[in-house]
Order: sequence, then structure tokens, then C-alpha cells
Amino acid sequence: MKKFAAYLAAGTLAAALWSTAACASRKDDTLVVAITAPILNVDRLYTTARQELILAQLTDDGLFDVDPDTLRYVPLVAKSYKFVDDTTLDVTLRKGVKFHDGSPLTADDVVYTYRWTSDPKSGTNQGRKIHRWLKSVERLADDKVRFKLNFPYPLVLRDMAISVPLRKRGTYASAEAAKTQNSALNGLGPYRVVGFDPGKKVELERFAGYYKGGPKGSPSIRHIEFRTIPDLQTQQAELMTGGVQFMYGVPLDIARNIGATPAARFVSGSDMRVDFIIMDAKGYTGKDDPFVKLDVRRAMNYAINRKSIVENLVGGSSRVIDAACNPLMFGCIQDVMHYGYDPHKAKALLAKAGYPDGFQFDFWVYREKPVAEAIMSDLAKVGIKARMRVVTSGALAKARRSREVQAYFGSWGSGGTADAAAIASEHFAPKSNRNLSGDAEVDDAVIDAEQTMNDAKRMADYTKAFKRIAELAYWVPLYTTSANYLVARDLSFASPKDGLPRLYLLKWKK
Repeated sequence: MKKFAAYLAAGTLAAALWSTAACASRKDDTLVVAITAPILNVDRLYTTARQELILAQLTDDGLFDVDPDTLRYVPLVAKSYKFVDDTTLDVTLRKGVKFHDGSPLTADDVVYTYRWTSDPKSGTNQGRKIHRWLKSVERLADDKVRFKLNFPYPLVLRDMAISVPLRKRGTYASAEAAKTQNSALNGLGPYRVVGFDPGKKVELERFAGYYKGGPKGSPSIRHIEFRTIPDLQTQQAELMTGGVQFMYGVPLDIARNIGATPAARFVSGSDMRVDFIIMDAKGYTGKDDPFVKLDVRRAMNYAINRKSIVENLVGGSSRVIDAACNPLMFGCIQDVMHYGYDPHKAKALLAKAGYPDGFQFDFWVYREKPVAEAIMSDLAKVGIKARMRVVTSGALAKARRSREVQAYFGSWGSGGTADAAAIASEHFAPKSNRNLSGDAEVDDAVIDAEQTMNDAKRMADYTKAFKRIAELAYWVPLYTTSANYLVARDLSFASPKDGLPRLYLLKWKK
């Protein structure tokens, strides 16, 4: 009763506060977005975090975009494109596209951008990826560019859509200056930067010169402001008083509670991110490592009650997965070996492997500690004692590189990419420190799938890889995550399939 009374009081307070503050930002035609982590650089070529990707959707355009409904790649600044052959791509530019300073986009700007991005000396965040497949880029006409690839690469349009916003020729004086970009960005997107206080806020204004007829359409809201508010309670208070209209990445319990008040509605949507456990099947940490044994890895899969974790901890649109990928992705089959929750089978497998009393191992964790604790509790019931090592993602990466990790609780968002290559190539490529399987057969299938333009062959390769990964239990696939949003009630918003909110689509309700 006390808990209910507290929620009722919160709802009553929210109603009172909302009645005095409602529509204040609507009158100013300003959408305020609360973010937890700071934005220190407004240039997407030199940033990687989710809040910076959401910002770049507003301030930047590339040659292509991801359609939020189909998750397919569509021409954005490009008018059309044609694969001359498997390693030659010609792109024709849309007419009337202008940078925020009013200058027109030309083929020279595209050539400059890709040469700069792929140059190792420029230090761009995706330069190594682009350099891997880009052999050359040249101007064919004022509105036409030719890309030569080092090998057939089916994700070239993905990289162009997600990783390379276009820049005006001569934008960067030096790589060092670019990394600390704190002035107005000269982008091509539907909004331009009009104010930037690094680490605190970014102010945007709808760009009057944005081209017509593109897939992003014509944005409705005039001003958008990103405000860094590290404390979630402060974000909630701002939302309830009308100071903030949009929150994302909200913990489930908070989203449910605030969504029950008059101040906001709770919107849950799918996300490309998946959570999982990776075990040292190769034995990098020692040949006597328990995870070298198949029966132990299978026991791990049977011991964890994934359904309970999804229902009680993750919630929202989350779902249990069997394969090491997200079902929304091309190539991500789910018709693989299934491990239901069966602690008795887990104990029998442990005994068969020579561990009738279980064993201990170091469990590396860098996020979602409550879920990790639930996993450890399930494992303890079958005799597997996990010693939690809570670290930063950077510390985990360092430990993986030095081959110190027995098993870790991981998470991967794939950059919102609806293609299995985005997770498979990072976790099963031979040189990846995330690859703890050491399985050359899986490695080869993943590489083959990434280097052919034939969709049927790609599907066959991924089917082979994911079936083998499940059968040999290299992972414990857990679940897809849920994207939780809190949205002001006078704001129209529909959750995207890939968990990337396109704020240029938002509108005030009539």
C-alpha cells in the first residue's frame, strides 16, 4: 500500500506540475532531448557514441540512409547508384543539395570526404573500416563519383549510410583540430548547429535550405536541443515539469512509473542490440580451462533461465534468442540448436565433463550488473560459481587482447545494422580479440559471407556459421534488448525497429 501511495502521490504531483508547464516548449517550437553522456564533439567522423549518432541523423547526410520502416539502404544525398561490377560503384548526386553555409554539394566534396575518412593519418572513427574496402574514389562529372572496391563488399551501402557524413572540400586543417571540433558544424542535414557548449548542450535549428524530396522529408519542429543531464532523477524531474520532452535508454522500472503519470507516455520498441555470454572455448587462458569442453559450454546454456531474465529484468520488447545475432538481421536464422532452461541436464553434462561438483571461473562484466547477478544465481544452482569482475568496457577490451578472459557478459548494438555481418565479422573474424572460439570453419563462413554480393550465398554461409556456433555452444545467446523511451504526451513519436530514434520525424500533436 505504501508503494502504491507513493506512485499515486507522484502522479498527483506530476499532474499539478504539468498543468503549469504543459506546452511551454511547444509554444517555443523547441524539443528538448535529455542525454546522460556528454557530447564533446559535434562531428560524427570523430565520434562513436549513441547520442552522437542520434545527433548526426539531424545535422548530417551521407550518400545513403537507412529506411526506418524497412531497414534497407536508400539513396539520400545520392540520386541513384549502379554497380558496374562487383567492385565498382557509380553514384549520381541529387541536385540542389546545400551545406549549411549555403554552398552547393559537388562530386569534389564527396571525393574529398572519402579520401580524408579513409586516410589513416586523419584519425576518423571509421577510417580503418573504410580503408579496408575502399581502393579509390574519383570524380566522373560534377554530379557523379566512382568508387573502386578492394573486394566485393555487400555492406558498402551500409558503411556509406552510417559511417561517412559528407564534408565540404577543405574542411579539415588537421586531424588534431578535427578531434576537438567545438564550433558550428557545416553539415548537410535537416538541422544546423547554432549553439554548442561541449559536455552540456547542443542547440539546433531547422535548416531552411534543406533539399526537398529526400527520404528524411521536411522536419516539422523548428528547434531541437540536446541537454546533458547525467542524473536520471533530474531527467525525470525535468520531464515532469515540461523542461524536457524526450528521454531514451530509460531503465524499465523508471519508464513504467513515469509513463503512468500525466507528464509522459512510455514507448517500448525493438533494438538491434543483443546480450550474450562468450566463453573461452579455444583455451587461451589455459588448456585446463573448463570452457574448452563442449559439455561444459552446453551446461552453461541449459543452466541460465533466459525467459525469466527477459520477463523480470529486461522487459519491454525484449525476446529470448537462440542464435548469436538479432532476428531482425539479414542472415540471422533462429533455426539452430535450442537450449531450454534445464538445470538437471546442465548438472548431468557437468558430471560427464568431469565436474560433478561444478567449478569456479572469473566472469567479466561491464554493464547491466543486475542481469549478471541473475545469471550468476542460475549458474550457482548447478554448481558453477562465477566470480564477478566488474570492469569498464575499455578494461575488458584490454584483457581480451592479452587473452585473460575466461568468459564475459557482452552486448552488441551492431550500429543499428540489420545485417548479420555487423555482429559476426566483429566476433568471429580470425583476428578479432572477441573471437574466443578459434574455429576456422566458422571464421571462413563469416569471411565468405562478407565478401560476396550474392545474397543466396551469403544466407547459406551465415546459416552454416550460426548453426555451428549454436551446436558447439561457443556463446550463450541471451536476448534482444528493449529500447525504452519517455515522451511528452503532446509529442507524436513511434519507436523505430532498429532502436535509433529519428528525431527529424517528430511532430507536435494537433
